[in-house]
Amino acid sequence: MQIQGHYELQFEAVREAFAALFDDPQERGAALCIKVGGETVLDLWSGTADKDGAEAWHSDTIANLFSCTKTFTAVTALQLVGEGKLQLDVPVARYWPEFAAAGKESVTLRQLLCHQAGLPALRELLAPEALYDWQTMVDALADEAPWWTPGTGHGYAAITYGWLIGELLRRADGRGPGESIVARVAKPLGLDFHVGLADEEFHRVAHIARGKGNAGDAAAQRLLQVTMREPTAMTTRAFTNPPSVLTSTNKPEWRRMQQPAANGHGNARSLAGFYAGLLDGSLLESDMLEELTREHSLGEDKTLLTRTRFGLGCMLDQPDVPNATYGLGSKAFGHPGAGGSIGFADPEHDVAFGFVTNTLGPYVLMDPRAQKLARVLATCL
Repeated sequence: MQIQGHYELQFEAVREAFAALFDDPQERGAALCIKVGGETVLDLWSGTADKDGAEAWHSDTIANLFSCTKTFTAVTALQLVGEGKLQLDVPVARYWPEFAAAGKESVTLRQLLCHQAGLPALRELLAPEALYDWQTMVDALADEAPWWTPGTGHGYAAITYGWLIGELLRRADGRGPGESIVARVAKPLGLDFHVGLADEEFHRVAHIARGKGNAGDAAAQRLLQVTMREPTAMTTRAFTNPPSVLTSTNKPEWRRMQQPAANGHGNARSLAGFYAGLLDGSLLESDMLEELTREHSLGEDKTLLTRTRFGLGCMLDQPDVPNATYGLGSKAFGHPGAGGSIGFADPEHDVAFGFVTNTLGPYVLMDPRAQKLARVLATCL
């Protein structure tokens, strides 16, 4: 497999590890970008981008980054907090009065950002097309009762996060949530990152497909068993309501919508550039960066059924938990996306890391491919 791009010789071992990913015949396409001290030391891509494996992955190929999007969304919210347009610890209902229904009158933006609000799922089944109707989804969430007492535990809001935070962005910033994120985070840094992709960009998007024959780790198998056997469980509802959530990634209407939990589109370069922008202070003042990266939630995740540790919209490293470490430094923070893509920063090494793949793995948190690349990077540093 021919590896495209460039790298500094000090990081040749990382290039070799990236090339070794393609020893697996199922690996279709991927890209990796690493910045150290704000300088790009490695920018690689390889494989194929289309459904049939006929078109090469190019320098400007982008992919659905799934939950990597969440930290972009959180940073936008914290910018608005810094400007006084939102507050972390006042009731969400101050900005969104309908949200006060069903016992949510005291839920705060902070609780939404760190997955403590009790709203990872909707109980009542919605039609598949509801996924693409913003008002239907935010109205349903405004009416929903929390699944637990807000603030007493945490459960990952895999997709509802996008409507919950996105509606606050919309109300505070006066434009679509994707427009707000791109204008405030992507454009100032020149990032090829989109939440709500224009049709003329579709030709650059890698087709996403699942790898076969890998059951994943114990956490992945536990999640799968619940979703298969307990259709009304909160965890099941979180990933399958509306039922189109799991089947939409390659559809035009998914690419067009502004769903800032899960449908950001970008490349490894945009992920590394975003985290470099957090490390160098371009995106947040130091007090807001401290809020983003400070531990807010730790322990058994009521949705993911595995141990998670969150700041505000980012996943914090757990060095002693194999499926929850970025594999570099204990102060690392970032966000994995479903199936393997990931962006993170390690402040101790001044590293910003972006990995993107269109071959979905089965893991719940960290994908072993990215962890291996980060471990090799550590030896080069």
